[in-house]
Amino acid sequence: MAPIPLHLQPLSSSAVLPLSLAFLFLVSLQCHVASSALILSLRHQHNQLHHQRPMIHSNQTNCELFMGTWVRDDTYPLYQSSSCPIIDPEFNCQMYGRPDSNYLKYRWRPLNCELPRFNGVEFLLGMRGKSVMFVGDSLGRNQWQSLICMISAAAPQTQTQLVRGEPLSTFRFLDYGVTISFYRAPYLVEIDVVQGKRILRLEELDGNGAAWRSADVLSFNTGHWWSHQGSLQGWDYIELGGKYYPDMDRLAALERGMKTWANWVDTNIDKSTTKVFFLGISPSHNNPSEWNTGVTTVTTKNCYGETEPITSSGYTGPYPDQMRVVDTVIREMNNHVYLLDITMLSAFRKDAHPSIYDGDLSPEQRAKPDYSADCSHWCLPGLPDTWNQLFYTALFY
Repeated sequence: MAPIPLHLQPLSSSAVLPLSLAFLFLVSLQCHVASSALILSLRHQHNQLHHQRPMIHSNQTNCELFMGTWVRDDTYPLYQSSSCPIIDPEFNCQMYGRPDSNYLKYRWRPLNCELPRFNGVEFLLGMRGKSVMFVGDSLGRNQWQSLICMISAAAPQTQTQLVRGEPLSTFRFLDYGVTISFYRAPYLVEIDVVQGKRILRLEELDGNGAAWRSADVLSFNTGHWWSHQGSLQGWDYIELGGKYYPDMDRLAALERGMKTWANWVDTNIDKSTTKVFFLGISPSHNNPSEWNTGVTTVTTKNCYGETEPITSSGYTGPYPDQMRVVDTVIREMNNHVYLLDITMLSAFRKDAHPSIYDGDLSPEQRAKPDYSADCSHWCLPGLPDTWNQLFYTALFY
């Protein structure tokens, strides 16, 4: 097997530790930094990709689902947080004191067409006797809970069952035999504990994958955990090629992990019986300079206090380098994976994050929004409902 060209950060000799009775020696390679011209080129390429998306016809004009505008619609939201007990406190903004509600009143309108309105009963009928599994990090859990709330609001009399576990949680609509699960795997590849150290194994996921094979629809996501630093970093060592590294170029690590996932899908999933989706990178809003131009009186350092979407017609949000990795790996796969390309449309929604209205925050944390506001996850009801409307469209139209 040819060596894999990854760019590793240097490690001092004092940091080398024995694992499994062997001394692990590290190789220092120069880090690669993409030029700004390359990033601009990749951003343009990202905007041109289609990934075999379904096209809806309106006035004989093809509709691109993931390009468009947010429009006010007072028939939204599709459910109330108070009527959906599955919502975790960190997503339940209305329950935990968010004073405004305009962020609930927006609908995504693709160019030249309208999205089909979500129909929860149709979803249950179309998926009767089948299973949907979301696999990934807390953004996947955000979407999982959103879908359950949307279906439950449309079929309130349906008998249900919830079994929470780690890493697998399952919600069943018993009258239809429909199972909607969430499997927590923030890196998709495996992470184990060896001699008290967390080992991120870039070339393994069989332990995770055994639970995924039986699903009729699989929706994967990853991204945010690969960039965490300091106390939020999820590993002590990364294993690659039988060697252990305390860190490496984060995009290179993501790419290698994604390729391991892609190989698993190509090898283990029968595309004639199982549909596979991948959720694009969900953007964060931690820097107001990205959406404020000219003279401004904004004093906050993140999404706190934002109550309206970004409306500038020229705004597309910062292009996340992680999307280049996702695009590249999915295009190279043998199995068809549908990219739910929510990155750009979500970038407009600076208003839709929990901010300080997160049930997991203490009063002291809420009093310091510059440091504590959650600008990565999304309120429910809220933006993930649109992700699921697009998911529904891809499944049934």
